[in-house]
This record gives sequence, C-alpha cells and structure tokens, in this order.
Amino acid sequence: MKEIAHVKYLGHLRTEATHLASRNTLINDAPTDNKGKGEAFSPTDMVATALATCMITVMGIRAQEESWDFEARASVGKEMASGPRRISGIAVKLKCQVSGGALAAQVLEKVAKACPVAQSLHPDLVQELIFEWD
Repeated sequence: MKEIAHVKYLGHLRTEATHLASRNTLINDAPTDNKGKGEAFSPTDMVATALATCMITVMGIRAQEESWDFEARASVGKEMASGPRRISGIAVKLKCQVSGGALAAQVLEKVAKACPVAQSLHPDLVQELIFEWD
C-alpha cells in the first residue's frame, strides 16, 4: 500500500496529520461528547466531510470532461450511534450549478452517488444525499 500521511499524537486527545505529497497538515480533536475539546474536526467529522468532498470532486471531474461550467457547495451532518460507537448516518446537502442543464445534473448526481468514499462506507451507514440545482 502507498504511504500517504503521517499522524502524530499531540496530547490532550489531539492529533496532527501531515499529507506526505503536499506537506499540508490538519488537526483532529476528540469531540466534546467523547472527552475531547472539539476545537477541530473529529475523526468522524472527517469521514462525513470526506463523503461531501469526494462527491464534489468526482462531479467536478465529470463536468470538466464534458466542458460544463460547474459550481458546488455542501453542508454536512452526521449521526452517531453507540454499542459500538460509530457513525450511523451522514447527510450531505449539495447546492450546485451546471451549464449542461437537467441532463448534466442527472449525470452528475449519478457520478456523485458512486464516488469512492460513498462506495467505501459500510452499507448499514445511512447516506442521506440531497441535491439542489440552481
């Protein structure tokens, strides 16, 4: 497997992850409902956010291939469950614009739903995906 990141424990339930190719870093904190400060994304926040960023990325790739103008933004929510503690649901609400009309929107929704992160999540994890097109 290709090594992509290094993660260091900084203490106080905080980690720093460094992306090896770019040297960009990000901080993760334990959430307030699990003994943390909640001052940064939690690991489960990152998983939920990864779904949205993956969806928008693959939509952008397809739009670029088709020469469509494309804009998107998303709001992300998650629901946690216990026994074992895990993400039980992720909600992604996307607001998008595309120059290719209704057919382009339909194509991009299909692409988004099949993004690598969506395909990697456990089938029991509810993915609530809402698309709004301007």
